[in-house]
Amino acid sequence: MSKLTKAEEEAQKNETVLRTTELDPKFKYEISKLPGAEKVNVCFQCGTCTADCPIARFDDFYRPRKLIRMTQLGLKERLLSDDVIWLCSTCFTCIDHCPQDVGIASIVRALRNLTVAHGHMPAGYVAQVSNILKTGYAYIISDMRLKKRQQKGLPPPPKANLKNIAKLFDITGFSKALEKVET
Repeated sequence: MSKLTKAEEEAQKNETVLRTTELDPKFKYEISKLPGAEKVNVCFQCGTCTADCPIARFDDFYRPRKLIRMTQLGLKERLLSDDVIWLCSTCFTCIDHCPQDVGIASIVRALRNLTVAHGHMPAGYVAQVSNILKTGYAYIISDMRLKKRQQKGLPPPPKANLKNIAKLFDITGFSKALEKVET
């Protein structure tokens, strides 16, 4: 085995090395068939999405342009196993400013859906979904919070119709997708 140069070691640390074995040339076409991601191949990498993204301003790791380029290159396994796609806040700033009308936030949504279909979802999202199914709320409302509401004369939060929520999860296929998700 040959010894790596410092530049090669640094490149491996930053995952900038692309291997042809990692590329799935059909992936961009697979994604472009999903609702909202039809224009993924129209992106010419101007960087407007990243320049305007509020998440990218405060996080050096999240770059919408990079996600689109990885999709175009066919880095399917990297994208679907990386939690970075879950950082998008879906504020649609990228969509508002994209000169090609690519719909980056919609592509991120499609990537997230594909990721869930492949059995991966960050633990925080799994917990939120579990809470929604149990209580109708993304977060469990503590007894202390409920007592404070009562002390301030506020009514208790409305009770959710958990049967309807479960039915919605079933109708949309989300229940089956959740069964595949590794926790």
